[in-house]
Amino acid sequence: MPTDNTRPILEVRKLQVAYGGIQAVKGIDLQLHKGELVSLIGANGAGKTTTLNTLAGVVPHAGGEILYGGDEIGRLPSHLRLRRGLALVPEGRGIFTRLTVQENLMTGAYTRRDADGVAADMEKVFTLLPRVKERLHQTAGTLSGGEQQMVAIGRALLSRPQVLLLDEPSMGLAPLVVEKIFEVIHAITREGMAVLLVEQNANLALEVSERAYVMDGGRVTLSGTGRELLSDPKVRSAYLGEELLAA
Repeated sequence: MPTDNTRPILEVRKLQVAYGGIQAVKGIDLQLHKGELVSLIGANGAGKTTTLNTLAGVVPHAGGEILYGGDEIGRLPSHLRLRRGLALVPEGRGIFTRLTVQENLMTGAYTRRDADGVAADMEKVFTLLPRVKERLHQTAGTLSGGEQQMVAIGRALLSRPQVLLLDEPSMGLAPLVVEKIFEVIHAITREGMAVLLVEQNANLALEVSERAYVMDGGRVTLSGTGRELLSDPKVRSAYLGEELLAA
């Protein structure tokens, strides 16, 4: 649950993102508090991944504000956002397949100069993700999809983020692996980290999230607690694969 209800750790105001002449995100607002798990759900092309990439500084925004800890960071390059505590686990994991697991993990700490702190955080990653430790000297490209996702999360955690942006962590993974990954997500939120999750499995996303936003056509069309949106007939029909019964 959020630990600070007075000021969000991350706040987006009227965010706009455009590719060429096409507006992909059309003035959305959202908030994320410390220790909170919040989801973005919606159909393919709704603007969810674009939103995460824009918050991380991978994609520039065309208008609006991105406030992190109360400071406007919309013009900061991605590496400075990472240094301040905003980390992205991208769709498709984005690991370096020819590097070892250990080398991949260390790329997450490239902005840090505290060797002792990095070593301590590496041990925390091993506690959360013991399979990563077992594969430490293995080439990352030889891992299973679930193991690669764990490496991608571990790499992000080594930047010591306050906000973790997670894009489609369950994609293509077996249910037992997905369960383990979401156990890790819950563990890090209990320690006070905030997580903004884009997840193609809308039912799972709403079940695990304190709050959620529904995106459609680049806009936020609904928001509420995960439980409220799970019971919303429009959400159930559009995103949970349930047909509405005729009145």
